[in-house]
Amino acid sequence: MRKLSGLNGFLLVIIALMPAPFAQAGDKDASQAPGILPSGYSDAVDRDVMKVREATAKFKTTEAAEAAGYKRVTDCVEYKPHGAMGYHFQNNSLLDTTLDLEHPEVLVYEKMPDGSFQLNGVEFLVPISAWKSPEPPRILGQALTKADSIGFWFLHVWTWKPSPTGLFAPWNPDVKCDAAASMNH
Repeated sequence: MRKLSGLNGFLLVIIALMPAPFAQAGDKDASQAPGILPSGYSDAVDRDVMKVREATAKFKTTEAAEAAGYKRVTDCVEYKPHGAMGYHFQNNSLLDTTLDLEHPEVLVYEKMPDGSFQLNGVEFLVPISAWKSPEPPRILGQALTKADSIGFWFLHVWTWKPSPTGLFAPWNPDVKCDAAASMNH
């Protein structure tokens, strides 16, 4: 974690300690994420989720994600009745054995009724073929799940849309797919 010093660090501490009524209307502060934060896991997990949110806030549009090297690799992935994951935009240059909170391998979007895409979360991926340890890769205090069918270890994190089944659940029952564009995962 980057050290903060001087006035910037002081201001961040003061802002973090402000009671909620002092937040300006319309602020999308990473720490104000109802249903996401606090996560109920630990302060360390909450800090890491905030770091992911801060790093991915610039990808609210798929155009911004594509400009940064993320390409759409799936249609909307769902698994009824458990919910959906959404559309996966993957940055292949990040596919290795390194997991980085500020550079998730996948951004997960939901197509909204107006045709726009909403960023719902991220997915961390490690190619199975590259991972040599007998222990699974880990990030955010969680072990990734091995999915032989797709050749990856993976972990979803619902950083932008709360999931009633949990922060790290693979499926979010509140994510919906257009039936014509869906596929199983």
